[in-house]
Amino acid sequence: MPKSKNTFSSWRGRVAQRAVHAAWAWVQRTGSVSAENPGGLRFGSIGEATRLAFPLGTVFGEPWIHLGSHCIIAEQVTLTAGLMPDLDLGPDPILRIGDGVVLGRGSHVIADTTVTIGSDCYFGPYVYVTSTNHSYDDPHEPIGRQWPRMEPVEIGPGCWIGTGAVILPGARIGRNVVVAAGAVVRGTVPDHAVVAGAPARVVRRWTPDDGWQPPLRTPAPVPLPDGITPEQLRALAELDEEGAEQLARLEADG
Repeated sequence: MPKSKNTFSSWRGRVAQRAVHAAWAWVQRTGSVSAENPGGLRFGSIGEATRLAFPLGTVFGEPWIHLGSHCIIAEQVTLTAGLMPDLDLGPDPILRIGDGVVLGRGSHVIADTTVTIGSDCYFGPYVYVTSTNHSYDDPHEPIGRQWPRMEPVEIGPGCWIGTGAVILPGARIGRNVVVAAGAVVRGTVPDHAVVAGAPARVVRRWTPDDGWQPPLRTPAPVPLPDGITPEQLRALAELDEEGAEQLARLEADG
């Protein structure tokens, strides 16, 4: 026979669950970092409307980290400047992040030397960017004890970096580049390219003379006309829904 349901226990469980969710939402709001509420962090600069979500990842060397405006730094993102905390890294910024950058959950940006991320770059979750790599020159010494090599990293504006990509020391990524999920990037990537693989290679590129080569398999999206308002967009969406309903009725009748 089915067990009788304890209505009182079920009610208490739902109340407790809602209370836990509400409390966690409050913790997330309160623990997030912004220019207005920096907590214990003292970044070199942090722009308007930029927010680091709570819980934070590892953050140190923040006086040498400069964040632009309107950035979204998701949960558990690591941002570091220098090999370890409490170092004097000199007068210049080490990690520069432009305006409108989105760093996906669990991503790491490790700037032991200069790392620059241009404006309007979007990173998927668990992207790893580093200006430092282990060396293994001495075959008799454990790799972790050998002094690492450092090279600056530069990611141009407007890039999309896919989930799980790795950007290695010395990488120079151009403007509006797509880095496929899981790609491992080193060296120079030209503007308006798509790279994939490990090591990453250019699989598609746009030039003014030839357009996209190889050609895109799907048509490019049509840009919105200048001056269109949100109200007009909503009206168009409603018309599309009505048209779809009318088409479904006609197919059913026919």
